[in-house]
Amino acid sequence: MKLVEVLIEYKAQSINHPFSYLYDKDDIEVGERVLVNFNNRLVVGYVTKITTTNKTKEELEKEIGFNISYIKEVIDKAPLLNKELMELVDILSEYYLCSKISLLQAMLPPSLKPRTSALNSAKIAYDKYVKIIDDNEDDLTPKQKELLRLISSNNQILVRDIKQKAVLDNLAKHKKVEYFYLEKLRYNLPEIKEEEYKTLTKEQEEAYNNILNTPKVVSLLHGVTGSGKTEIYLHLSRKYINEGKSVLMLVPEISLTPQTVNIFLSRFKEKIAVLHSGLTPAEKYDEYRRISKGEVKIVVGARSAIFAPLDNIGLIILDEEHVESYKQDVTPFYHAREVAIIRAKTHNAKVVLGSATPSLESRARALKGVYNYVRLNNRANNQHLPKTTVVDILDSRNLSRESPLFSTFLVKRINEELSKHHQILLLLNRRGYSPYVYCRKCSYIFKCPNCNIPLTYHKSDNMLKCHHCEYVLDMPKECPECGSTYLGKQGFGIERVIDDASKLFKGARILRLDSDVARVKNNIKDTIEKFKNNEADILVGTQMIAKGHDFANVTLVAVLLADLGLSQPSFRSSERTFELLTQTVGRSGRGYDVGEAIIQTYSPNHYVIKLAAKQDYDTFFKQELNVRKIEDYPPFTYVTKIEVATKNEEASDKIIAKIAIDLIDKKLKDVKVIGPSRPYIPYENGLHKRTLYLKYKDNVEAKNYLKHLLDVLGNKSNIKLSIDINTYDF
Repeated sequence: MKLVEVLIEYKAQSINHPFSYLYDKDDIEVGERVLVNFNNRLVVGYVTKITTTNKTKEELEKEIGFNISYIKEVIDKAPLLNKELMELVDILSEYYLCSKISLLQAMLPPSLKPRTSALNSAKIAYDKYVKIIDDNEDDLTPKQKELLRLISSNNQILVRDIKQKAVLDNLAKHKKVEYFYLEKLRYNLPEIKEEEYKTLTKEQEEAYNNILNTPKVVSLLHGVTGSGKTEIYLHLSRKYINEGKSVLMLVPEISLTPQTVNIFLSRFKEKIAVLHSGLTPAEKYDEYRRISKGEVKIVVGARSAIFAPLDNIGLIILDEEHVESYKQDVTPFYHAREVAIIRAKTHNAKVVLGSATPSLESRARALKGVYNYVRLNNRANNQHLPKTTVVDILDSRNLSRESPLFSTFLVKRINEELSKHHQILLLLNRRGYSPYVYCRKCSYIFKCPNCNIPLTYHKSDNMLKCHHCEYVLDMPKECPECGSTYLGKQGFGIERVIDDASKLFKGARILRLDSDVARVKNNIKDTIEKFKNNEADILVGTQMIAKGHDFANVTLVAVLLADLGLSQPSFRSSERTFELLTQTVGRSGRGYDVGEAIIQTYSPNHYVIKLAAKQDYDTFFKQELNVRKIEDYPPFTYVTKIEVATKNEEASDKIIAKIAIDLIDKKLKDVKVIGPSRPYIPYENGLHKRTLYLKYKDNVEAKNYLKHLLDVLGNKSNIKLSIDINTYDF
């Protein structure tokens, strides 16, 4: 008899502990999923511990004090996670104060997640093949001989490729051939021509050696845009793979994955697996199994790829490490950088954080000596950084008559570059056509019924959409308040840019890249390939076009409304805007022609705009760090968000106020309470949300209080409590 400890699939804090079940067979291991009866319902559980016992069911129940059920079924034939990843669950659960089951569900692909819905997801797919078992041709007809020889010359053939099915069945009947099955992979890596390694420049060589020789686990590779950070990644990867180790290569955006895969494929061929949200569940399942079976040495992917089941990791790379998408914004609120460092210490591996605009936290840690710091000051092709012009669009004299989005200077420069057959990037970091629609008569604004935020108008399908919960509505013909048909659209989105650019630059071939385009599989890859192959003149996009792309023929980039990010209610708004502008400017002039950038702004004298135009990261870092120090923001403090959500608005207000009072009364050392407050989206999916922020330097006292809070409120079914350790915004 086996006593089995099982984590149940539900994420509720009240059941964030294993439950005991019995099993009377031997085909069960720690790390496998099981089907169990929980509260009179069949659910999926995850095995965390197995103890063999000689006691009977009755004896165990008497000893424990409650009834114990038998496991209904063992779902898996082998553990899903190795020992290192199971230990990682324990570490992260303690650090982020989240349930272990939520981490397991974040780590595993859809088909393997410990939850009931996964049981109907993709499983292993097989192809049917045929091979020869007897090549004696006596008594065979000419047709049978022909087919037998065809199979013989190919060793094995896919059955679906053989047209003479009756002849084949006859050969099988006479035991000349036999059928067999091989696993079919549903994700196929592209065919990429193998490339030689480029010789590192002197500056790159010094950076490469510095990273290899430092005793520190983490190296911050700070290089200007176009300085050749990727080539250093490739040389480092080759070194560790030659030593028999594996490599994790993370990118922040799904749009960068195809390009990164192609670059690594050109050097490492079949040693690569890919993990990101753009894959189908079946493709993720196949890739995950390839990794877990040790068939690959390199995993390329986005945030969740940090949990890839690689063994003997030698190197973990986070490219564009400053990007906020490395931080998960739902439970569990992990940051890929922190997970990378934990895994690297376990494997005695190196972590490389690469960026032209490092996050303030990473740069500050490098300044303190926590991270090794490596600098690349020059572009790999010795080309100068782009010349940047700031255009004040508050001055109406600078605007063209044809469009409020294009200055006369920008129109002139685009036409000049088009005449030279150069390419142009245009960035507006806002989806849709207009950010909101309103009634011109009574000023009613169309809002999302789930989130209570304005709906964005999308001209492509004539619908209003919520960019938070994906609620959609046909474009109304009249106001629901007053019945007026006089509806207005306010503000600008990327679809408006496409419209205006098509009118201004007749004959220009225009492509668009944003998350709406990315909803269709392969659209990102196809769009980037078309633009790279000069099948378009202008690429209009959101922030997806600003990071990591290398378009040799782009000589002009323009940011149409550079101020958008500065108005965000976040202490990171200046940092985000500086990063986005600097990265966008850096897409220009990466080939042999000198690049140019144009920044259109309502705030030409804002320090962020001026410093981004000059690509002056060092001055920005000093100035912004000083602001953070005065205001007690990270990296000088930790910040944690406490969020309470209930169906009753008054109850949410009372609970969050009670927590605030309790915290203030406790007078915890170096802990400041900010709030309570209503979040930007105060109502969502029938729940009223309220937030409270803690700033603290003493991690221990704050964490102890947060654990106490989870014990008190985590068991309440009518209260949804979430704690975001090291929250990214407030």
